[in-house]
Amino acid sequence: MLDKRETRYIMKKILFPIGGFYNMQGLKKLSADEQIAYFSMEIGLTDEIPTFSGGLGILAGDTLKSAAELNLPMVAVTLQARKGFFRQVLDADGNQSEEPIDWDPAELMRLLPNKVNVTIEGRTVAVAAWCRDIVCPVTGWKVPVFYLDTDLPENDERDRGITDFLYGGDRAYRLKQEIVLGIGGVLMLKALRLRIKKYHMNEGHAALLTLELLKRFKRDIESVWDEKKVWDEERVRELCVFTTHTPVEAGHDRFPYEMVESILGEVISFDEMTNLAGEDCFNMTYLAMNLSKYINGVAKKHGEVSRNMFPGYEIKAITNGVHTHTWVSPSFARLYDKYLPGWAYEPEIFVRVDRVPSEELWGAHMEAKKEIIDYVNQVSDVGMDYDTLTIGFARRATAYKRAEMLFADMERLKKAGTGKLQVIYAGKAHPNDTGGKQIIHEVFRRIKELKGDIKIVFLENYRIEIAKKLVAGVDVWLNTPMRPREASGTSGMKASHNGVLNFSVLDGWWIEGYIEGATGWSIGPEPTESPISNYAADSEDLYRKLEGEIIPLYYEDRDGWIRMMSSAIGKVAYYFNTHRMMRRYVTEAYIR
Repeated sequence: MLDKRETRYIMKKILFPIGGFYNMQGLKKLSADEQIAYFSMEIGLTDEIPTFSGGLGILAGDTLKSAAELNLPMVAVTLQARKGFFRQVLDADGNQSEEPIDWDPAELMRLLPNKVNVTIEGRTVAVAAWCRDIVCPVTGWKVPVFYLDTDLPENDERDRGITDFLYGGDRAYRLKQEIVLGIGGVLMLKALRLRIKKYHMNEGHAALLTLELLKRFKRDIESVWDEKKVWDEERVRELCVFTTHTPVEAGHDRFPYEMVESILGEVISFDEMTNLAGEDCFNMTYLAMNLSKYINGVAKKHGEVSRNMFPGYEIKAITNGVHTHTWVSPSFARLYDKYLPGWAYEPEIFVRVDRVPSEELWGAHMEAKKEIIDYVNQVSDVGMDYDTLTIGFARRATAYKRAEMLFADMERLKKAGTGKLQVIYAGKAHPNDTGGKQIIHEVFRRIKELKGDIKIVFLENYRIEIAKKLVAGVDVWLNTPMRPREASGTSGMKASHNGVLNFSVLDGWWIEGYIEGATGWSIGPEPTESPISNYAADSEDLYRKLEGEIIPLYYEDRDGWIRMMSSAIGKVAYYFNTHRMMRRYVTEAYIR
């Protein structure tokens, strides 16, 4: 048992400086001098800061924008990624090559004077931080984002490039990046004299922060009494929140212990490491889960899938959202300003969308559609028009997304779509994903086969600027993942904010968002009927609904189509936004 003197020492000298998650009356609170530290390998704010690859980074950016608008005491930590993810270049046959993105952080953010040191392969590596503030335009509330950078003259040449490429290099390079993000991030927040109430790990890349906190607690506790491992792991758990995004085992970062010993060294004893991160290999997800009090998936279904993947862990679910103001097109923003004032900061107001006259809703849509069609015709010779039913498909090019499903029966597609359908594709394959690159190549092959019958284009170098046009301007947003591999998905949420109708396999968020024939259409059977996707059944249902429901409704019942657009806004956009999502994180993960 601790005596009163030791208890007071712990409360005043250890808990307050490290986390401050209790006040002296033992009541939890969230105040402006105690920050939520949000760690993410990638954060997507603008195309000018190319430190993101896709959905995970865009979600992180949307999360932080909502945090600023909700006046949350929050900071973010990420990597500088000086050469970005990559710029996608496609030749005439759809063969992808990659080019680095040259950009100067000094033009977009400020370099902080603080530096910290981490140890990598026995060498001391200095880490600097750049800062970019996300500012709420109404209140002026700021959420600073700290971009960690090792490209410093005092560093060994081998270490200066650690933060150059997002998801670049081999596993050793990835581990070095995660040391900088997790351990370097915690040290940088301490150097900035920030009091952190919670450390929120957005995916397992930042899980090494738990070891740095554990080491700090051990040092502080051992200075008080001789008993070791008293409270140390539990105190770290109280400080940490972990969100997992990956519903397949292979997607979780794992490293051989020989590599960890060589690159990271012994932050804590290896016996403790194997106990926390797995016996066979160093698993970042296990490390994060074992040292987090609150763990969640990113959709209700994904929470269930994660509990099955990791039995014995209490895994909740907070369904993702998107930042409303970012993803609503200019034409719809004007429309909402007119009939739904306050929508940008209170997206729940979308439930009143019936106030918007049908003809004005359609007018806003056609304005957004004109913008994407004009862009397509500017960058290609496909010659799309404004009146044809337009489908959009823009996802990371990888096997489980099944981008080629639309072409499963070419004759049937021709029969249904000739003169009635046009399609816009976009998306990058990871540089090391040869299967993903082959998918892009296959889509290009099908585009050539259908030339003269159905107009199809694949837009090069998908990015935020194109995404904003695409999610707002197409008529239907298509999503065909292999169930249950879609953790959440957010592109369809962005589409719904602009009245675009979803046509998707029932996985991820769409299980919660779809009302058949009201907010869009499902593809394939219900998850309860078939937990795992069947390609033949899904493709058959895709064609059946495209032929029998979607195309006839668009051309023969425009009023019915507009009613569905209104329903998508009022029943989807009002809920699937990051304002709602962040309120849940605050009440369930940060202050509970």
